[in-house]
Amino acid sequence: MRSGEIQIRVRYAETDRMGLLHHANYLVYFEQARTELLRTAGWTYKDLEDQGFLLVLTRFEVRYRRPAYYDDLLTLRTSVERTTMVRIDHRYEVFRASDLLAEGTSTLACVDRDGKPQALPEFLRE
Repeated sequence: MRSGEIQIRVRYAETDRMGLLHHANYLVYFEQARTELLRTAGWTYKDLEDQGFLLVLTRFEVRYRRPAYYDDLLTLRTSVERTTMVRIDHRYEVFRASDLLAEGTSTLACVDRDGKPQALPEFLRE
């Protein structure tokens, strides 16, 4: 579960008046990539939440290099860069063919239902 790759086609509703993928949608794409990475390990966010493990976003950073356009087929590469007892750091790269369009990083913290930090499930720390 250390890394994975998905493809997403830019939909018309995700673009702005210039036909570019709106910058806010990169965060949605990154979340989708994280979700699929977790799924490849045999888990879902619902599974975690049902067990009382909530993953909250504490930091996000994106560097936009080139625009994506309506109907582009994008490849998102996601990797787990680091885990601690309560945090997971991810790295993202967005490509159109071989062109790097954007890259990002995020930090998720594990909290309980009261919002207090708690240890990540062991399988996420491996």
